[in-house]
Amino acid sequence: MNGKLLKALNVFARTVETGNMSSAAQELMMTTSAVSQQIKQLEHELGLSLFNRSPRVLTLTEAGELYYQSCIKMLALSESASQQLQHLQNNPSGRLKLVAPVGFGGGLLSAPLQQLISQYEDIDIQLSLSDEPVDMIKAGADLAIAIGPLQDSNLIARHLVDWPLVLCVHHSHLLANEISNDIEQLTKMPRIAHISAEYALTHKATEQSVTLPEPRITVNNMQSIIQLVCDGVGYAILPEPEVRSLLHSGELKPLCTDWQLPHYSVFAVTPARDILAAKTKAAIALLKASFAAISLAKAC
Repeated sequence: MNGKLLKALNVFARTVETGNMSSAAQELMMTTSAVSQQIKQLEHELGLSLFNRSPRVLTLTEAGELYYQSCIKMLALSESASQQLQHLQNNPSGRLKLVAPVGFGGGLLSAPLQQLISQYEDIDIQLSLSDEPVDMIKAGADLAIAIGPLQDSNLIARHLVDWPLVLCVHHSHLLANEISNDIEQLTKMPRIAHISAEYALTHKATEQSVTLPEPRITVNNMQSIIQLVCDGVGYAILPEPEVRSLLHSGELKPLCTDWQLPHYSVFAVTPARDILAAKTKAAIALLKASFAAISLAKAC
C-alpha cells in the first residue's frame, strides 16, 4: 500500500480515536496543522467531509464512520503484513510503543532500554508511563509491563519476574523507633496504600496471617506513595526494587521483619496476535534478562 496513503489513514484513525486533532498530533509527533492538512487531503480525494467541525467538538459524518471502519481494517492488514515481513527478516526494527507503570521510570527500565537501542540500531522507543489501566489496542501499544494477572482475553501475558514487597517507613517517623517486629504498633499510625492492591502479612515462624489496618490515604501512583512515605506521612507496602537505594541508604527502614509479604509478579503484555514482531520479542527478552539481574543483585 502507498506509504503516503498509509500515513494519512493513520492520522485519520488516531484523530478519531483520540477525539481531536491536537491530541493526535501530539501522539504522532506532528503539528496540528499538519494533521489538519492530511485530513483535508483525504476529504478532497474522497469528495466527502469526514468530520462535522465545531469550535469544541469533532464528530464523524456518516461518510466518516464508514471510512473509519474501512480505514482500521486497512491499517490492520498493513500492520499484519509488516509484522510478517519483520518476522521473516528476523531483524528487529521500527518504533516500539511501550507502556509501563510510573515506578518503572525511576531506573528499572534504563538498562534494558539502553541495551535495546544499542543492539538494534533500527529500533526507536516510545515510552508511556501510567499507573492507570491502559487500553493497549486503542493506544496502539506493542508491549506493556503490568503487575499481577490479567483478565482481558484479548491480551497475552508473559511472566518476566517475581519481586519482593517491603513494609517500610521513613527513618524519622515514630514507627522507626518502635520495636520493629511489633505488628500492633501499626494500628496506631496512618497507613498509605495503592488504590488497587492489598496484601496480608504472614509470620515467618508461626505462619500466622494478619491484615493491616485500613489505609488512611489511598493513591493511584506508586511514586507518589513512596514520596509520601519519605515525607514522613505514614508507612506503606512498597516494591523493593523501586526503594532499594532508599533502604540501603537508611532513609527508609523496614518494619516487622519477622513478618513476610507475598512477592508481586511482573508480566510483559502484548495484544493477542498470531505473529509477534521481532522488535517486541527482542524487547521482552531484554526485559526478562535485566529484571532477573535486578533480582540477583538483591539476592547477593
